[in-house]
Amino acid sequence: MSNDTGSRLQSIRIEGSSYDIGVQLGRFGAAIVHSHLVKRHAWASVMRHRHHPRVAAMREAAQVRFPAYWRELEGLADGLGLPFDDVFLWNSRGDIWAMAPEGCTTVQIPGDEPIVAHNEDGDPAMRGHCALAHVRPAEGWAFTAFVYPGSLPGHTFAATETGLVQAVNNIRSLSSGPGVPRMVLGRAVLDCGTLDEALLLLETSQRAGAFHFTLAQRGDTRVFGVEFTHAACSVQEVAHPACHANHLVHPDMSAELQEITGSSRSRQNRGDAIIDAALAETVLDPLTILRDRDDDVLPVYRSQPDDPDYENTLATAVFRIGQTSLNWRVYDRAQAEPRFVVGDDLVPVEPASGQ
Repeated sequence: MSNDTGSRLQSIRIEGSSYDIGVQLGRFGAAIVHSHLVKRHAWASVMRHRHHPRVAAMREAAQVRFPAYWRELEGLADGLGLPFDDVFLWNSRGDIWAMAPEGCTTVQIPGDEPIVAHNEDGDPAMRGHCALAHVRPAEGWAFTAFVYPGSLPGHTFAATETGLVQAVNNIRSLSSGPGVPRMVLGRAVLDCGTLDEALLLLETSQRAGAFHFTLAQRGDTRVFGVEFTHAACSVQEVAHPACHANHLVHPDMSAELQEITGSSRSRQNRGDAIIDAALAETVLDPLTILRDRDDDVLPVYRSQPDDPDYENTLATAVFRIGQTSLNWRVYDRAQAEPRFVVGDDLVPVEPASGQ
C-alpha cells in the first residue's frame, strides 16, 4: 500500500485478498476516524440502532450473499482498530437512518460518447482525508474509486477495468427493511463485468435501503439511472441530459416515502434549469452545473461551513466514456485544474500544470 499525504485529495494503491484490502483501507483512514468520525453525532445516531432486529437480518444477508465483502469489512474493522459490529453498522448507516450523511449531485449526458459527472459531497472535516483508491483484488476486477475513511468502496464514484462507470447518490428513504446493505451492493457492482450484469444485480438483490446509481460502460452508448429502495427498483435509460441530486425523481417511484432536504431539492431544480437553458444552445458542460453557486444559500457546489446538511463538495469527477477508451478527471477544488487524470489503466496521475 502506498499513499500521497497532504491536505488535498490523496491517491492510494491497494492489492491483495478481500481481507487484506479491508485492512489497508482501514489503516489509511484510522487516524481521522478515531480523531473525528467516532465523535460525531452521525456516528452516535447510527450506533444507537445496534440492537435493532433489522441489523441482524442485514448481517446475515451480507455474509451469505457476499462473503468476500464480509471479509473486506472484517479487514476494515481490524485496520481501523474498531469493533466489527461498529464498522458494519457504519457501513449500513443509510439503511437504518434516513438522515445519514453524504449528499452528491450527478450529471448524465448520453450520446455517442456519454459523459457521467459527479459532485461527491460529504463531511467537510474529511477534506484531505479521502482518496482515490486504485484497488487490485486477488479475485475480482480491479477498480479505482473515491473512498471515505471507515467505508467500503462503491458508494461514491468509480470505474473498473471492464470500463464500468458508477456514480452513486444518497437517497433518504423512510421505508428501509431487511436485506443486503446498500453499500455492500455498491461494492458488488464494482465486480460486475458488464453494464447489464450490474443492472440485474441491483434489480434482483434483496435490498435493505435506498440509493441512486448512474451506470455506463466503455464501448456502450447506453447510460442508465437506477433508483431503488427496499421495496422497489426503477431502471431508466437516460435519453436526454439529466441531473440527479439526493431524492427519488423517477415517476414510478413517486409512492416511495423519502426525506427531501432543502439542499437536495435546490440542487435538483438548479441542475434541471441549467440543462434546460443549455439545451436551447445545444451546449452543455457538466462543470457548469457541478460548480454552480447561483443560489447563495443552497448551491450545487457546496462549500459553506454552515451547510444545513453539514456537507461540502469534496471532489468532482467527469468521466468521458468512449467506444474504446475511458478517460476521467477528478477535481478537489472549484477551479479548472484537475487534481488527477485517469485513463484505461485506472491509475490516478497528477497532471502537469495547465492540463
